[in-house]
Amino acid sequence: MLGYGRRGWPGLLALVALVVVVALRPGGDDGGDTEHDEMRGPRGALVLSVTDGDTVKVRIGGRIEDVRYIGIDTPEVDPSIGVECFGAEASRLNERLVGGRRVRLVFDDELRDRYGRMLAYVYVGRTLVNAEIVRRGYARTLTIPPNTDRAPLFARLAAAAGRSGRGLWSACQA
Repeated sequence: MLGYGRRGWPGLLALVALVVVVALRPGGDDGGDTEHDEMRGPRGALVLSVTDGDTVKVRIGGRIEDVRYIGIDTPEVDPSIGVECFGAEASRLNERLVGGRRVRLVFDDELRDRYGRMLAYVYVGRTLVNAEIVRRGYARTLTIPPNTDRAPLFARLAAAAGRSGRGLWSACQA
């Protein structure tokens, strides 16, 4: 028996409440994603190589990371499945936009996808590369909640590219 009489319970409840408050305060171990917390706000990175139309390898904070562009999907350039219609063109455009350049990565709600790649909106100067690739017709939208911050913009750009037959919209079967 712990020996908490009637008068001891208020003290025990106060102690439990204090432990809960300390555990859940910002910076406490609340089970959150500490890596994502460290990556709050835009981060500069150097593009080391372009994997395909929507993925790059960067150096960020002394680490090398694969970065998958949020909200867009370009045709694949993958030796195991082949090159899809407009895949090579999308990869070349991405290379022209970001290859060897300093970029700014902006994160949404999730920092990584199920493959361990960083998820980001990628900027070169004031240009949102994800949006530029869609605007030119080299990508379709790919909205995966909770990373939806710029989904309405990408949808508008894809619709306009489709209406005007830019890029893959005229070259590939849907």
